[in-house]
Parts: sequence; C-alpha cells; structure tokens
Amino acid sequence: MNVLLLTDKLIVGGAETYFCKLENHLAHRNLTFYYGAATGELQSRLLHQDKYVELTRHSHGRNFMTLYRFIKKHSIKVIHANSLRMLGYGILLKHFCEWDIQLIYTKHNVTILEKKMPLLFSKLLNTYVKRIITVSQFERDSLVLLGVNPQRIQTIHNGVDLQQFPFKKVGQTSPIHVGILARLSEEKNHELFIEVAEKMKNERQFRFFIGGDGPEKDHLQQLITRKRLEDQVVMCGEIEHPQTFIKEMDVMLVTSKREVFPMVVIESMAVGTPVVSIDCGGIKEAVTDGVTGYLIPQHSADLFKDKITSLFSSTALYSHIVKSSRERVEERFSLDQMVEKTLREYLFITEGTKKFSSVVLNKE
Repeated sequence: MNVLLLTDKLIVGGAETYFCKLENHLAHRNLTFYYGAATGELQSRLLHQDKYVELTRHSHGRNFMTLYRFIKKHSIKVIHANSLRMLGYGILLKHFCEWDIQLIYTKHNVTILEKKMPLLFSKLLNTYVKRIITVSQFERDSLVLLGVNPQRIQTIHNGVDLQQFPFKKVGQTSPIHVGILARLSEEKNHELFIEVAEKMKNERQFRFFIGGDGPEKDHLQQLITRKRLEDQVVMCGEIEHPQTFIKEMDVMLVTSKREVFPMVVIESMAVGTPVVSIDCGGIKEAVTDGVTGYLIPQHSADLFKDKITSLFSSTALYSHIVKSSRERVEERFSLDQMVEKTLREYLFITEGTKKFSSVVLNKE
C-alpha cells in the first residue's frame, strides 16, 4: 500500500518538523511512503529525496495537477495531510481520482476555518477524513466539542528523538541562562518574554536568550533597545541545532498566546532543561506544575518572574524537576512511540483492523 504524506512547506515549524521526523523514520514491510511539500530550509533533512515531490508556494492549480499526476503514477491509496491546505488538496484529489483515496489529517494548530466557520470545518472532517490525529488530548476534546466524530480521532503526542536530545548532567551556568525558542511571530508573544527580562533587570545573575527568526524580528530588537536591555537580552537568530540551544539554557520559557502542543516543551524536558510555561492547549499533558516544570495561569511577567526565582532558590527542587522531566518524556513522548502509533493508523486504514499487538518495522 502506497502512502503520501503532505505538508505546506519545509520551513522551521512544528508541523514541518513532525513531517521530517516521519519521513526519516517511517518504515513498514507492507507500506511504501512518499512525501510532498514546497521547498524550505528543512528540505536538506529529508532522507528519501527519490520519493519526494516538490510543490510550489504560490499556485494551487499547479500543485493540484502535480499531485494528481504523482498519485496516479505511484498508485497512492492514502494521503496523510499535515495542514488544512493539504487536506483541501486531498479532498479534491479524492473527488477527481478514478480510485478511492483514504485521507488522514494530523491537526497541528488552530485553523482559521474552525474559528470562522466551525460547522463547515467539522462537516468536512466528518464527511471526507477517515482518521484524524491530534497531537494533544486537549485538541481532541476541542474537535469533539465542534461536532467531529470522536471515533475517527486518535491522539498521538509529538515524540522526541531521545538520541538527538540526550539527557544532560544537572548543573547551572553562571550567569543563569533563560531561553525561549520559537518562531518570531506575534502569537508566540516574545514581548512577554522581554517584559520578564525587564522585571528581572536588577538581578544580574540572569541573562535572557531568544532563539529563532521571523516577521517580528525587527520589532523585538527595537523593543529591547528601547527598554535598554541589550546587555541582558540576546537575540540569537535562526537556531540550526535546537538541541544545542536548549542544552545551553538553564530554564526555557513558553509565553505563547495560543498553543496546541509545542515540541520545545518536551525537547527541553528530554535534555533536562526545566520549563516554565503558560498553561494553554495541551501543555499540561506534559508539564505537571511543580513536578516536571511550572505552569503559569495567565500572561503575567510577575508570575513568570516568581516561578523562575523559585526554581533557582533550591538545588534539590531544580534537580527533582530535571529528573522527573526526563522520566516523563521517556515514558510518554518518545519518537519511537509516535512513529509506531502513526503506523498503526495507516494499518487500520489499509487492513481494516486495529488488532496489531506490535507494529513490525522494516529495519532494512
């Protein structure tokens, strides 16, 4: 059975990283995988360039024809869409192709369609999509509330490659490094991160590091300058190796206005860098307040400051959170678990049963 995985474009982002992980690790003796996306900086991470079809960022018509010819040539029977746009292509292809195509949709974020036209969104999923993967239980519950058939939904948490993100030895730097790693966009709320730095301006043992690039770059740099925080807040630009950046931090902050289940949370927990995060989306499924990190109930710089100060007030507390975080990731958020559960969804569609005691990977 031939499966085609699609995502919008191979830029740095949660859905795109998820796509690359599956491309690198999916293998099964009964399944052949193909991949499609527009170009981007993550394209170099793809291991199966011979099974990759390049799309454009600008022409839906051209993309449709490219995909139509590709799925006909390779007898694609399953399309796994990793964005609402790719799901739209899949629905059209399902309609125009001469054979039946089954659709899987992994929902990575909140879409404009579900916010503006929730009834249409749920109807599309219920009518055309065979299986829906959510990356958090929170998102699954949200879909059910919208009217999506719960029997079609399976939660598969994002997974961390535990070899790529090995556990670091407990120990703090001097000064203490406070980090954020996220695309520099409005919804990630870097302004709050900078406000936290301003609140802690007189506590010289802390330095703040912003990893990432994006449309808010100039605005954030100007904000840092205006607040005279150049000596305390460092903008590091695009981070090629996130595991290195995270390891160099003593604590990672998540200040986003909205989230579903950000990878940086479990990546930080994996290496042993504690997380202080806003409590939104499915983050609480990984972070237990006071045990595997700290959750902040509202976007308050004072509350973030208090938790950061508390974290570094006790070596025993810091060590306990570090150890508990790694254990949680090993138990629930490994890449192997994510890949195996995803394979089960393909097999459920292609073989019509969920009765697989173990997914047999093709190790060739």
